[in-house]
Amino acid sequence: MALALELLYIAALSFITSATICAAQNGGDSSSGAAVELWCVAKNNAEDAALQNALDWACGQGGADCSAIQQGGPCYDSSDIQKTASFAFNDYFLKHGLTQDSCNFDNTAALTSLNPSHGSCKFPSSKTAGSENFTGSVTGGLGPSAADISSSNSFLERGWIWSLVIIHLVYAIMRFL
Repeated sequence: MALALELLYIAALSFITSATICAAQNGGDSSSGAAVELWCVAKNNAEDAALQNALDWACGQGGADCSAIQQGGPCYDSSDIQKTASFAFNDYFLKHGLTQDSCNFDNTAALTSLNPSHGSCKFPSSKTAGSENFTGSVTGGLGPSAADISSSNSFLERGWIWSLVIIHLVYAIMRFL
């Protein structure tokens, strides 16, 4: 009986691991072959001062194209730092490897699958950047140096951890039966 439980445990672990990896390679959705379209946007709870610092870095040292958020541009809105910073963060994200690290900005930004475009301000996505895979890495500055995996929304990171927790709990319960 113990050997059967051990084999069941190993089979379940293998299945969930391969399903998690498959889902991550397909943009987090194992049911369709299409990658998820992503944008990098300012977090709702980010302080305005922190957003302004990150925006200044992205448009300066970070090299984001901020012409659309300048006065007269289609995304200019001097009254909304979140929308303004989101455009700059997204441009940086698309140009610097499409990684979670390139969408951090001292923990003031996050990835979303909800299109942040508004009015005549159109945000390009991870799909329009010509790549559906997250590759590359970025170092230095506000964006990449402050990765916080504990608050990540990545399916691979969440799915892997919770899969292991559940399998270990089931295994522990089955050993006592």
